[in-house]
Amino acid sequence: MEEFKKAILQPGPPENFALQTVQEFIKPQRQTKLVQDENQLLENMLRTLLQELVSSAAQSGEPIMQYGQSIDNEESSQGLIPHLLDVVLYLCQREHIEGGMIFQLLEDLTEMSTMRNCKDVFGYIEGKQDILGKQELFARGKLVMLRTCNQLLRRLSKANDVVFCGRILMFLAHFFPLSERSAVNIKGVFNTSNETKYEKDPPEGISIDFNYYKTLWSLQEFFCNPASLTVSPAKWQKYTSSLKVVLDTFEAQPLSEEEGDANNLEEEAASFNIKYLTSSNLMGLELKDPSFRRHVLVQCLILFDYLKAPGKTDKDVTSETMKEEIKSCEERVKKLLEMTPPKGKDFLRKIEHIIEREKNWVWWKRDGCPPFEKQPAEKKSVQEGNRKRRPRWRLGNKELSQLWKWADQNPNALTDPQRVRTPSITEYWKPLAEDMDPAAGIEAEYHHKNNRVYCWKGLRFSARQDLEGFSKFTDLGVEGVVPLEILAPDVRSKYQAKPSDRSKRAKKEEAKGGPQPPEEAQAASENDGEGARPVDVEASAAPMETDAATVNTSQDGGSPPTPEEEQKQNSDTDVGQEAGQLETDGPLEQDGEAVETGTGDGETDAEADIEAVS
Repeated sequence: MEEFKKAILQPGPPENFALQTVQEFIKPQRQTKLVQDENQLLENMLRTLLQELVSSAAQSGEPIMQYGQSIDNEESSQGLIPHLLDVVLYLCQREHIEGGMIFQLLEDLTEMSTMRNCKDVFGYIEGKQDILGKQELFARGKLVMLRTCNQLLRRLSKANDVVFCGRILMFLAHFFPLSERSAVNIKGVFNTSNETKYEKDPPEGISIDFNYYKTLWSLQEFFCNPASLTVSPAKWQKYTSSLKVVLDTFEAQPLSEEEGDANNLEEEAASFNIKYLTSSNLMGLELKDPSFRRHVLVQCLILFDYLKAPGKTDKDVTSETMKEEIKSCEERVKKLLEMTPPKGKDFLRKIEHIIEREKNWVWWKRDGCPPFEKQPAEKKSVQEGNRKRRPRWRLGNKELSQLWKWADQNPNALTDPQRVRTPSITEYWKPLAEDMDPAAGIEAEYHHKNNRVYCWKGLRFSARQDLEGFSKFTDLGVEGVVPLEILAPDVRSKYQAKPSDRSKRAKKEEAKGGPQPPEEAQAASENDGEGARPVDVEASAAPMETDAATVNTSQDGGSPPTPEEEQKQNSDTDVGQEAGQLETDGPLEQDGEAVETGTGDGETDAEADIEAVS
């Protein structure tokens, strides 16, 4: 063992002597790689040698990672134990020995060292993490390294060794891949053993409100196990009542900018501790400390974020009343964080960003931690001459060509009687009629009249099947085109057309049974087209007077118009109707009654004069 110790710890780089020394003392069956029994023998020898070196370093009182280091000799400036680890790491990296041997030695070294020496050992591990993280070594020793780091974390104090604990966690995050499930709390188990102890009975001579002191520190019981709030409604009521008392006190005692500057968090970052002291004598000072307030308020936001996240089972799902209470309390907490100096708004913005990022991790864990690594897509080398051109569609685009292709494949589609089918107007306008019914309670923004394509198709159907209803579009809009029989009774009265005087007079004439004189029929035929035109005051004044004068002259005893004049008059009337110029200018007086122009009856004052003469 002594000869092997001298040989393996001789100065110089490991590649000069490491493999040759192992072959001399082990005498392996293979020249470059040891078998299982030979690896076990070498591992036992190395672990025994490492134990002797650590024991010698402890007896000499030197740090174990610096034991055997010579200051005078520059070649042997490295300690004996780091040199031994370098030799084993070289052999594992070259696959001469089993790859997990270096991890086993590091675990033994941390177990045999004090916490002061463990910092030096872990510094060596951090320096070699790029080599230890290679796939050929990581696959053999990742569980051993995880066990080593967890044992170190258990031995360290979470209040005094915060920096060292952070170094270990950062190493694990870098050493293990992002999709590694071993470091993920998949079941969502909380550390309920982390209890916060505080005084239950008020001490003598205390000058603060002891009930408020107990209420404030009792919140830590709920922060320690948030899952218990969704199971028991009584606990949730107790938590909300306690939280409201604490928030009311924070709001009643706001901190000034001077107090915030006096307790600047950035300057005291080095002395920051995870847990605060719970002595009742410190209650007054802690209420004036902005970092203490932020500590409590941030815990509330984390708890609310957990409760709002969807649970795995029905028991974990929050109720609607609980969601409303969470929302109101969360708004109060955020407002208090903005009011807490220094830089309250910036601090709140950072906390919200962190919580939002945390949601992605929650969903990733809920989905079973799928790996983030994806295989790179193979890029196919395409030659310059074989590049694919953009497809040219026969009918202009892909959709039309696809329809034509379907028709070729299915000849029956062209002869199907249901292929081209025009619906009836009552069937087509039925959705709009339901929207117009106030009893349906449909909001205006969801009405079918806002759909331009729907209205355009409906107007085409109405123009073909219901010309009378289509004529109502100008005055009443698209809703007036809807057939009256499908409208609700209260809506039907609004759009129902009133009987005109023309229709009444036509019924009266039919009842009398008397034929119309030729002159009256002629005048009526000439003026029917005039009354059917919309009103335009300026354009229709002169033509209207001329026509009226002509009719009155013929009826007052003047010479009747010749056939040529009558034909010319009829042609002028037809031209005026086509151009839309023969229009009346408002209500006309007939027998003392006002008659509205622009109706379908086409009645004018000339016709009234004819009736009076007859």
